[in-house]
Order: sequence, then C-alpha cells, then structure tokens
Amino acid sequence: MKTLFVAFRVTDLDRSLGFYTALGYGELGRVDPGDGSHLVLLAFPGEPAASLELVHRPGEGRVEASNGVDHLAIQTEDLDATLERLTAAGLEPGPVEHPGGPEGPKTAWLTDPDGYRIELVEWPAGHPDGLTAADFS
Repeated sequence: MKTLFVAFRVTDLDRSLGFYTALGYGELGRVDPGDGSHLVLLAFPGEPAASLELVHRPGEGRVEASNGVDHLAIQTEDLDATLERLTAAGLEPGPVEHPGGPEGPKTAWLTDPDGYRIELVEWPAGHPDGLTAADFS
C-alpha cells in the first residue's frame, strides 16, 4: 500500500488554484460529480501522479482548515530561490528556519487561502529525499 494524495476542501476554487499553481503545482485533471462539486487533481512537474486534490463543495459553506489538518510538507531543492519565486508571485512565505540546527534542514512556512499551513523543506546536501527511519536512529 502507499499514499496516493492528500485532498483539501477549499472555499473558492479559483483562488485556491491560483495559489497552488503559483506554488508550482500543475493541473492534471478535473472530476465533476454532478452535484455542484468540483475535484481538481494537481501534481508538481516531474511527479508521476497526482499528489494533491482540491475539493470544492460550495453548498457546504466556508472551510475551517484548522479542523484537524496540521500541515502539508513540500520538498524543494533550493529554498531561497523558491521563496524568491513565491514572493514575486504575490505569495507571503515566512522566514527561513533551521529546526534541526545549522546542519539540519532549512524550512519556511506559508498559508493557503483557506488557512492550510504548508512547510517548505530543503534537506542538507547528501540527505535522501523525504524522512526515513534513518532520520530517527
């Protein structure tokens, strides 16, 4: 088994698509279940499959993002360049942090239009992609 994607319910689909495409996602496809809802599947360039789904159900009202979801973590190869690009696109990422000390990963945070928090992570040179059991030994 493996995780396929995370789905976020969004209040304003166009606003959220603008945010996530500025972040770097591209739209893979849409599903219209026929009840006024819209599902939009997104992936970063080079990803083999969808990694995020935006779910728009206008009849259910405003989204409360703080209802259990803590954050989405996204890896970047160059955090400083990513922050420059996001700022130029009108997004407002927070400052660079070093949660594991100066030799650990660099991170920065931003928040999407519905309040979902996103952690951007740049691993130190030589660190494999993602978190593995080796990070906890």
